[in-house]
Amino acid sequence: MEDLFEEIEKLTLELINIPSINNSIGERNICNRISEYINNMEYFKEHKEYTFQVSLNQDAYKRVNVFALLRGEGGSSNKTVILHGHVDTVGIENFGGLAEYAFDSKSLNEKLKELDLPKEIKNDLHSGDWTFGRGAADMKSGVAVHLVILKELSKNIKNFSGNILFMANPVEENQHTGIIESLDTLNYLKEKYGLEYNLAINNDYICPLYPGDNTRYVYAGAVGKLLPCFYIVGKETHVGQYFEGLNSNLIGAELIKNIDLNTELCDEYRGEYTLPPSVLKYKDLKERYDVQTPFTTFIYFNYFVHNSSVNKVINNLKNIAEKSFGEIISKVNTEYEKFCKLTKEKYSPLPWKSNVITYKELYGKVKSRHGCKVDEEISNLTKTLTKKGIDRREICLNIVEKLWKLSSNREPSIVIFFAPPYCPHNTLKIKDKNERNVIKKIEECIDKISKESSEEFKMLQFFPSLSDSSYLKIDDDLNSLKNLMDNFPNWEEMYNIPVDKIKKLNIPSVNYGCYGKDAHKWTERVYKPYSFNILPKLILTTVYKFLYETR
Repeated sequence: MEDLFEEIEKLTLELINIPSINNSIGERNICNRISEYINNMEYFKEHKEYTFQVSLNQDAYKRVNVFALLRGEGGSSNKTVILHGHVDTVGIENFGGLAEYAFDSKSLNEKLKELDLPKEIKNDLHSGDWTFGRGAADMKSGVAVHLVILKELSKNIKNFSGNILFMANPVEENQHTGIIESLDTLNYLKEKYGLEYNLAINNDYICPLYPGDNTRYVYAGAVGKLLPCFYIVGKETHVGQYFEGLNSNLIGAELIKNIDLNTELCDEYRGEYTLPPSVLKYKDLKERYDVQTPFTTFIYFNYFVHNSSVNKVINNLKNIAEKSFGEIISKVNTEYEKFCKLTKEKYSPLPWKSNVITYKELYGKVKSRHGCKVDEEISNLTKTLTKKGIDRREICLNIVEKLWKLSSNREPSIVIFFAPPYCPHNTLKIKDKNERNVIKKIEECIDKISKESSEEFKMLQFFPSLSDSSYLKIDDDLNSLKNLMDNFPNWEEMYNIPVDKIKKLNIPSVNYGCYGKDAHKWTERVYKPYSFNILPKLILTTVYKFLYETR
């Protein structure tokens, strides 16, 4: 495997050297280089029809998905293992003065040696065992490993049965557009060549879960993600008559206090827990300064899911919103009563009442009053704002605001809805016979490589960072998915994930990944001895296990 190590290292450095920040032409450039690498393999020189690019729909950067199908000639078999990974990275703003070296690993290493670094980073840097740079861990090294393995397998095609499908996807770091649009191609290839997708191996980075952790984790699924949003309507007033109004920011602050980092909302499945929700956006919707109190506020949260249905999530959030609303009404009345005592005025309870509704409920009320023209207005608004390049979450907010105005409701309220992205949760489940067999085979591969290498492996159910693997298999049932769509403004045009196609494909997915540290940080790095030597052996062992064993 020494030759593989050297080639993987060389290719990793080359891919790092191509800036491919999300939402840039660099994503197209790196895909072109990947296609060039594949086309230079002898197998694909003879079988040009098996490797191609598919352009993303109406994409401003002309980004593409890259595919390469390796068809074994040692026997007849429809079994297929998918090797996939994403090619985009996050930005380099956090590199500061080192930004010009972010994609030049060798120069970056030298510059880092001039800095006073924390002990762990310094030790890694001087060991020579780590490659630094943006994308080193997340996940250009993982793509390089897959490509070199594809090349290795292509050399032994006569002694090989079954199929290997390589896939490189852009746009993972925000909307997952690449993998989502690849579903049509996966279905096309399945039907054209009669492929049977037995396993998909993602190579997104793995990392220590606590200080000093050297375990190599294998993930049998992907954490799910929802983006629950809250449109809060208060009652405007002049600051000189503060108690005559209800500040929407005050309600929002209470809502954040009750949701953000609330471990009671950590979702558990078979002993594994998600992280608690975290607030990602909090703003009132005033556009300028004046002495009117804010009366509309927008908030959204990152909400991880392992197994809970959308129905349960909505119920939990609605209960918390009602509690938060009630607590603020109580607080305002308490403070107003105190103020009346100070000023010797007569106290009367303020008129506010808690009112929390879902987008589905709001839409239903407006639709019953205004009919089908509501859908036309929503569609036109979506198209107009999309052409202007408005953020998708803001478009969803604009739709909710539009419906709220059409509802003629002027009472303080909270509207709960969802916005992009939605990442389905999935994992291999013991109770399913086929998935139980997949788990057993992976465990056997892990055990074999562990004995040969003395590496310590552990299989977990959910990759804790967001992953393209979410879009190859969905554990949510149809009722849960319908509840999501019903509470997602203009789902059809905003984020129409083809859940039916994913359900139909239902590809068992696992994440192996290169071992790295500090992904998305300026000290991002990948550990070469494991990633370029042990990991390729694990992947090859897994490929042979799934293509040759019948059980």
